[in-house]
Amino acid sequence: MTLVEFDSESLTDVEWDIAHAIAQTLVKADTDVNELGKAIAYLRTIVKKLDATSRFFKYLKTLVSNAKQISHSNRTIDYYRSIEKTCSNYLKTITDAQKILQILGWVSRLMRYYKDAGVPIGEIAISTPSLESARQVEIAKLVKSQDFQVEQILEAKVTKINGNKVTYEILGTIKLTEKEPKKVSVLQKGQTVKVKIVSLKEDSSIKSVKCVDS
Repeated sequence: MTLVEFDSESLTDVEWDIAHAIAQTLVKADTDVNELGKAIAYLRTIVKKLDATSRFFKYLKTLVSNAKQISHSNRTIDYYRSIEKTCSNYLKTITDAQKILQILGWVSRLMRYYKDAGVPIGEIAISTPSLESARQVEIAKLVKSQDFQVEQILEAKVTKINGNKVTYEILGTIKLTEKEPKKVSVLQKGQTVKVKIVSLKEDSSIKSVKCVDS
């Protein structure tokens, strides 16, 4: 299998760079791909749950903290630490668990590729895109494809409620946290509601919204 064949899949360029960077980092750390496979298997079992991403990263931390009890060798804890640190560095800001699962699926294939092909890892120029930049790229693409207007009504998913603050996810990418003292009592996490754009930023992205559902 060649890198050209890998590139034919549906990851975006940024996501593809992330998959390469994670794979190269883990191979350089001599991480056991089978241990990554266990983490992927766990994510697959919870991927449809609303809190899948947070549960996944908590699971990785739990592996590290309990490594002495569940490890198969004295190197296992190093594998877990490497996987937890690398995934946190590159995937922490991706909120779509399905996307993380897709990226890690390719990471496991790429790890085998780099090991089996005898690639001189130490000479590879590793692309290290931050997840912040990946998120910014996604938002920039979305903003470019839209023509947001003040007073415009959009559907939004409630992803978090903390006191009188509600976090909305708009068009699957944009996350905004707003004070909703008059609405918070009737809203629930996971609920889809209608929000009105209150203001825009200079780049025409959404600055703030308010819930307009009764």
